[in-house]
Amino acid sequence: MTDLVRTDAAELGRLIASREVSSQEVTRAHLDRIDAVDGPVHAFLALDTDRALATARSIDERIATGERLGPLAGVPIAVKDLFCYESLPTTASSRMLEGWVPPYTSTVVRRCLDAGLVVLGKTNLDEFAMGSSTETSAFGPTHNPWDLDRIPGGSGGGSAAALAAFEAPLALGTDTGGSIRQPAAVTGTVGVKPTYGGTSRYGVIAMASSLDQPGPCARTVLDAALLHEVIGGHDPMDQTSIDQPVPDVVAAARSGDVTGMRIGVVKEFGGEGYQPGVEARFHEAVEALVDAGAQVVEVSCPHFEYALPAYYLIQPAEVSSNLARYDAMRYGLRIGDDGTHSAEQVMSMTRGAGFGAEAKRRIILGTYALSAGYYDAYYGSAQKVRTLIARDFENAWASCDVLVAPSTPTVAFRLGERTADPMAMYRADLCTIPANMAGNAAGSFPCGLADGLPVGFQVMAPVMADDRVYRVGAALERILEDRWGGPLLDRAPHLSGEFDREDAR
Repeated sequence: MTDLVRTDAAELGRLIASREVSSQEVTRAHLDRIDAVDGPVHAFLALDTDRALATARSIDERIATGERLGPLAGVPIAVKDLFCYESLPTTASSRMLEGWVPPYTSTVVRRCLDAGLVVLGKTNLDEFAMGSSTETSAFGPTHNPWDLDRIPGGSGGGSAAALAAFEAPLALGTDTGGSIRQPAAVTGTVGVKPTYGGTSRYGVIAMASSLDQPGPCARTVLDAALLHEVIGGHDPMDQTSIDQPVPDVVAAARSGDVTGMRIGVVKEFGGEGYQPGVEARFHEAVEALVDAGAQVVEVSCPHFEYALPAYYLIQPAEVSSNLARYDAMRYGLRIGDDGTHSAEQVMSMTRGAGFGAEAKRRIILGTYALSAGYYDAYYGSAQKVRTLIARDFENAWASCDVLVAPSTPTVAFRLGERTADPMAMYRADLCTIPANMAGNAAGSFPCGLADGLPVGFQVMAPVMADDRVYRVGAALERILEDRWGGPLLDRAPHLSGEFDREDAR
């Protein structure tokens, strides 16, 4: 493994800008790394090699002429395969969109390109972002680089695994119920869900529109903040976009000063169902923040315990609506169009063949929850619970600046361990869902190991107070690195050698 693939994005940007190394060299190093190790990891679904190298060459030429570019210019990035990128297949990991090539580029990807970032390719995910393990992908699961027999989280396991395997220094993800934070937690990386409306959803394949939010994935807090600064901000193409400046997340990430910050520990997140090692690392991290000058208070958010069931009514209802567009009539897969079947039969056959089991489960559940006789009892009641969760957050902000909790109740579980039990799978998002329901900013940061696997520390902040998330994350990162003499990923077993291509077979 070359030093270039282990170097963080901020340093790569500096090296490229000073012409100590070229963007082409950096891009080629990462493409070579993908070729060497991605067989068993399966983080990527598609690479964009020629365009990536052409973009890198253009960045080098612009720098050579003396043009001053942004701090991430020339740095490679991986993109979750929900973001439209013109001329590169976008599948949402579903047979329904296999081979579909979008004619336009999403706002978030466009902003990355405008900032000089080099798109390497598209990463794997649970089908239409429905899952917590990246096992529902129609193109096969992604494996956790820490242990190839374990899940990398979901739905954005591909992006997180690409970071942990040093296949990319940055990645884009989306977070609907924890799909950035949960993969970050179980792979020892950093993932942040911005305030809802803080990043544009234009050009991102929709799953649950009132919950989906694009966000940055990285190996360091500063790298995540630099990417957040690039992709954040108002977009007139997205009606849910907030017309306010992006909080100064980069300054917060550089500072890491938590002196006097009031940190609220959510007492509802712990106890039965939480792995002892996860709770131990979490409480050690809280104590470390106290040593760094923070104040800790216990906070009760009584309605958080209802977030999971409420989410799994609201989210499937929106899935039912959003996935209705895949009807075999306009684009995507089409089955049975041989002149012997009616349009309704073609539609039924296509949806039956194109959607996987989890997508079908959620479509059916959501359609039922929205039906005339059950709307008030299910969907309407879930929306009332959502309001109560938002009120819990508002009450908490009166006594604290941020809330903290474990990112996940357990470390990464084994592939196949929960596929037969959807409820066990859904509980992986137990701690992350409340922030999506209320639209708050939240992030997951490494806080140590349990049974040799990464543990995530979740920080939640008020709407448009994303900088607080980074401030606490940076403090924790500094404490952990001082304690261990390096980042958490230096503890990853795969760093002692390359992956065996047969390990995951």
